[in-house]
Amino acid sequence: MASLKEKIGYALGDAAAGGITWKIMSIAFPLFFTNVFGLTVADTATLMLIARMFDVVTDPLMGSLADRTQSRWGTYRPWLIFGAIPLGLIFALLLYTPEFGPVGKRIYAYTMYLLMMVVYTAVNVPYGSLLGVMTSDDNEKNQFSSFRMVGAYAMGFVTLLSFPYLQKMVGGTEAHQYAVLGAGFGVIAAAGTLACGLLTKERLKPVRAEKFSFKPFADLFKNKPWIYLTLIGICTNFFNGFRYAVAGYLMEYCLHGDVTVSGLIINYTVFMTFGEVTCMIFGGVSPKFTQWVGSKAKAFTWAAIICFVFSVAFFFVPMDPAYIWVMVALVILTSIGIGLYSPLLWSMYADVADWATEKNGVSSTGLIFSSGTMAQKFGTAISGSLVALFLGMSGFISGTDETTGQTVITITNEESVRQMIWSLFSLFPAVIALIIVFLIYKYPIKK
Repeated sequence: MASLKEKIGYALGDAAAGGITWKIMSIAFPLFFTNVFGLTVADTATLMLIARMFDVVTDPLMGSLADRTQSRWGTYRPWLIFGAIPLGLIFALLLYTPEFGPVGKRIYAYTMYLLMMVVYTAVNVPYGSLLGVMTSDDNEKNQFSSFRMVGAYAMGFVTLLSFPYLQKMVGGTEAHQYAVLGAGFGVIAAAGTLACGLLTKERLKPVRAEKFSFKPFADLFKNKPWIYLTLIGICTNFFNGFRYAVAGYLMEYCLHGDVTVSGLIINYTVFMTFGEVTCMIFGGVSPKFTQWVGSKAKAFTWAAIICFVFSVAFFFVPMDPAYIWVMVALVILTSIGIGLYSPLLWSMYADVADWATEKNGVSSTGLIFSSGTMAQKFGTAISGSLVALFLGMSGFISGTDETTGQTVITITNEESVRQMIWSLFSLFPAVIALIIVFLIYKYPIKK
């Protein structure tokens, strides 16, 4: 029986990765790269696409490598212990804007972003795989997964809520603010990752292959549950990715800047914070909800339907700051669905890993969980890339002035840009939610 301290320790891992580094990368990076760093929309879209093609190779390799690791700290924990500092350091460098010209900035952004993806993979794939070796009890796996999601969303809540106030406290240019906050959040992310590695335990020994083989990779494509769950994982991250990537543009161009209500500054990070705290609450409720409806598949289906209904409803809200609380209410209602399905996804990866071990006789836990991390990065970054692409098609142009080095924004069709932003936040995710319902229906493990 795992202790509360260990469950909290496991939660700290995703508080660091999901609640800080990935949350800021998801919500701030498209806007940061175009409006602060000074990349063009095309460069931003291309950067995220290249990174995803990179991840298609690195994530499965990392999973296979993690499965074969043997050390005094276990199989997966050493990657967290020794990857903590690189994770925080590279994250800080990624939010720094160097005083280079357009070409220099492009090289710096591409280099740091790809390095961040490598170190994130080296930490997060083993972190996810830990769930498969900490316990064999299915209910306890759900509890660990629930703690993980509560940790991620609780830290996401703190990160996003504090962001605009910390920016004001730091002062100076936006580039300076992002650089200072990147360093501060990088330190916290490193500490959380290290604590996770030190506080968790590996109770189960993976059934290792005697030598490296490509057979586990080939077996993945014969693994029907894995195929459907990977597609579901990509879609859930598409759903979140569109909303987070476009939130900054929504506040800036649809609502004409931050909205202040009774002294509360509602900028794009605070706007999404309401969803974070909802996800945190319903992530904790998820195991009980799953027991109530009877299975993970049914719980996931109802959660996706909630996401669909309230995403569509958001589209019909007027683009007017006077309706800010209606918008916030719909963000909260949509996040009920997200909070319910998020812990289920990782618990279902553990089910797929157990299914594969029983069928093939060899553990491929790290390899299978790596697809979860790949789906996370693929869905989030491709959606961010598509946001940049669609905004460019609708009339949004960004870049760096070669003479002054300053970021320049041009909008050729304001109404088209506003409608595109609104649709990217509501209708695009709604379609993804419907696809999730179909994929869950086809998913073969019904426990």
